[in-house]
Amino acid sequence: MNFRTEIKPPENRLKLRHSDAVMLLGSCFSDNIGEKMREGMMHATVNPFGPIYNPLSIASSVKRIITGERIAGMTLFLQSGVWNSFAFHSRYSMSSKDDALDLMNSNIAQAHEALKSCRMVIITLGTAVVYRLLSTGEVVSNCHKVPQHEFSREMASVHEITQALNETVEALHGYNPELQIVFTISPIRHIADGLDTNSLSKAMLRVAVNNVINAHKDYTEYFPAYEIVMDDLRDYRFYATDMVHPSDVAVEYIWQTFQATYLDDRAAQAVARCERVMKRIMHRPMSKNKEVVDRFNADTRVVVGNLVKEYPYIENIREIKNLID
Repeated sequence: MNFRTEIKPPENRLKLRHSDAVMLLGSCFSDNIGEKMREGMMHATVNPFGPIYNPLSIASSVKRIITGERIAGMTLFLQSGVWNSFAFHSRYSMSSKDDALDLMNSNIAQAHEALKSCRMVIITLGTAVVYRLLSTGEVVSNCHKVPQHEFSREMASVHEITQALNETVEALHGYNPELQIVFTISPIRHIADGLDTNSLSKAMLRVAVNNVINAHKDYTEYFPAYEIVMDDLRDYRFYATDMVHPSDVAVEYIWQTFQATYLDDRAAQAVARCERVMKRIMHRPMSKNKEVVDRFNADTRVVVGNLVKEYPYIENIREIKNLID
């Protein structure tokens, strides 16, 4: 007897090589999967604007990455002692305006260049609820604790979302015709507005994504991260203690399904090997014996050197460079 509705890896046209570059944009679920890719030493550019949850702001960020349009200093504002941009997550807010501006514009420039060589862009949508700044009418990516009375809160319509995402995939494909674009719906539950609003929001996102994929079948796909958590795992033990975010076990399960879906056999083997080496790199010996620690570090450098010989394209990964320079 079956007690689960297991979701099998969906059929797809694209298989990634381990050396292929990927960009992930959207919900903090993108951070989760992007971190898994980095642990496997894949070339992943992850949320250059920080986590963005609504599709209209994601569309705006993609447009800025493609054009390379810089953030203007006059658009930054001081709130809670740090300088913020409504286009960026608070992880890029800083006490120095110049430092914040430099970091944000550096991220835009790096993402602009990275996108040229990407083989896949993964866009994870979190919510259809948007916050619009009343003074400008701008849909913001992050409210940065600005008082709520300065915003209007609304649910973007399926038509608005579809239009924004259609323009996004067309712009991406125009910028890099080799790109495949994979949409996912984040399994993270936006419960602050109520579970009924969360359900409606996710449904609207899913319909809009389906509309976009039907219009651009040659280079768009859907990966069922949301359905894996909602219908396959389907248990609160697969959520973190906040009952909102997927647990580490759930993220790992989704990552395994993603690998089975999109990585070819050689890429999957490379990821597994690189993950083991990355764990070794990050390990800190508990021994206080200097000779033991030095021997472990020397052995690690040999292991890393052999890995780079087999996969030379990983040599620019920060953790690798620190050991081979």
